Amino acid sequence: MHMADALISPLVGGAMVAATTGATAYSIKKVQNDMDEKKIPLMGVMGAFIFAVQMINFSIPGTGSSGHLGGGLLLAIMLGPYGGFLTMASILLIQALLFGDGGLLAYGCNVFNLGFYTCFIAYPLIYKAFVKKRVSPGTIMAGSLVSSIVGLQFGALSVVFQTFLSGKTELPIGTFIMFMQPIHLAIGIIEGVVTAAVVTFIWNSRPEILDKAASGEKLGEVPIKRTLIGLGAAVLIVGGILSWFASANPDGLEWSMLKTFGKTEIETNSDIHKIMSQVQSKTAQLPDYGFKSDDSVNTDKNENESSQASEAWPAVNTGTSFSGIIGGAVTLGVVVLAGGIISIIKRRKLNYKSRI
Repeated sequence: MHMADALISPLVGGAMVAATTGATAYSIKKVQNDMDEKKIPLMGVMGAFIFAVQMINFSIPGTGSSGHLGGGLLLAIMLGPYGGFLTMASILLIQALLFGDGGLLAYGCNVFNLGFYTCFIAYPLIYKAFVKKRVSPGTIMAGSLVSSIVGLQFGALSVVFQTFLSGKTELPIGTFIMFMQPIHLAIGIIEGVVTAAVVTFIWNSRPEILDKAASGEKLGEVPIKRTLIGLGAAVLIVGGILSWFASANPDGLEWSMLKTFGKTEIETNSDIHKIMSQVQSKTAQLPDYGFKSDDSVNTDKNENESSQASEAWPAVNTGTSFSGIIGGAVTLGVVVLAGGIISIIKRRKLNYKSRI
């Protein structure tokens, strides 16, 4: 559900970036309350894990479409809503800059559609309500399933309204909704089941992690070494190998656009869109999660290889594996760096207050 810049007007894109900046600043302020030395690496590894699983598109039977896990709900369950939102914002920024996945102008839209609704609506208002009184595999499954569906429905509806407000007449709101909501209902059900499986595994092994995240407390003496190692190994396996098994079908957004007006992309010639495209072509060193080529000969060669790879399944590709592992490592580094900076700022504030 990563939106491209062509789906968004500069006004809508700018407004959503401003809203995302505000939500990010507020989350940074709130996350300082439960930030400790153990929370930072957990945020980094969870970010790398969600980056990797987002590379795996699964087919939606009988539709010709595909979907992938958003991961916002899982991040909120493991890290709390504010930590989850900040981690998701970091993942989407890396995907846009390094892999050209999601537009730069549309960055704020993507953060809201994939991170805001899941972390700040689906998690606190729905998921916690299910598991509040009695934590069990049943309540985790029910909470994950309903929350994933609701979060994704909000995100899909938000995409429709963002294109409507951007004046994209190619995507009439009524028709677009008729395709966007049902296909993301199917994707939400699968995401809910997978989220429940991961959360149940964590709950069986380290229930304290979920308890601390839910109550907004520091991890303190909770041992998380085995959890970090397990998630780190999963990143290598999912990003390096399982990413070959991703479905080549268009994702839910592309499929809905195809059904609505016959194409998976919209063309635009505005100056701002051109500038954003030029900037992204410079920063995206692993476009579409593969190796970049500068000359036309290699471009044709790579396009042929990519075409052959997309027709084969699994699509064994060293560029995909490299992207999965490097992307996970960069996400880990960026999130840990951001967490470290937040922690330093917090300590300086405490030191300043202690001196006055």
